Amino acid sequence: MRRLHRSSGRLEQGLLLLEGTHLLQEALELGLRPDLVLATPDWQERHGALLARLPDAGRLRTASPEVLAAAATTGHPDGVLLTLAMAQLPAPAAAASAPGFVLALDRLQDPGNLGTLLRTALAAGVERVWLAEGADALQPKVLRASSGAALALPIERMPAPDLEARLVEAQSHGVQLVAAMVPEAAGSVQPYWELDWCRPTALLLGNEGAGLAPELARLADQWVTIPHSPAVESLNVAAAAALLLLERTRQAHGRPAP
Repeated sequence: MRRLHRSSGRLEQGLLLLEGTHLLQEALELGLRPDLVLATPDWQERHGALLARLPDAGRLRTASPEVLAAAATTGHPDGVLLTLAMAQLPAPAAAASAPGFVLALDRLQDPGNLGTLLRTALAAGVERVWLAEGADALQPKVLRASSGAALALPIERMPAPDLEARLVEAQSHGVQLVAAMVPEAAGSVQPYWELDWCRPTALLLGNEGAGLAPELARLADQWVTIPHSPAVESLNVAAAAALLLLERTRQAHGRPAP
């Protein structure tokens, strides 16, 4: 379990580490089968109904709070950890198929931002997530921040040049590439609500500090922005993404009646 704190350990074992009651509930809701569940006696006494939902009770092991804390990444685990085989996660779609809605992230670094983005992406109906390097979507902090959404989305992590090639391929299948830019960006930038989001779309979001790579920005068919007060230079990427991703849903349902 301690080796699963690192990407190399996860790849070596083919397992993920999930921490806490909520992630166990989410995994079971998705029909996933834990490889191992480690829980304290106190936690087991309080969560009998949840334990009864385990597809294989033989995977449950009892541990003292001290042992559980030694295996966890958090300072104060709530009493349960589990491991999950990566092979159970949603498989990436064939590259040649045309997606309807993609979130493409360029070198996003902060695990909390990435987890929040993935939760919003799932709520917005995103079909695929493409990551150019940056934070590992399967690390425990991202899994916690996503509240389990990272377990339900087809996620591909790739070198930055591969993301550009993947976007060009999607573009050739009629997917519009939409780059999120700051309001003062030089070029043809439009408020995000003026775009037709109901078309097959890939939304491109950049790194927290450097923003979107210039070569990806140039590749985009449309540049959009979120107009805001000049009192702040830019919005947090996860906060901005919520407006952009959910605009597709808003347009699909039409404007509410006055």
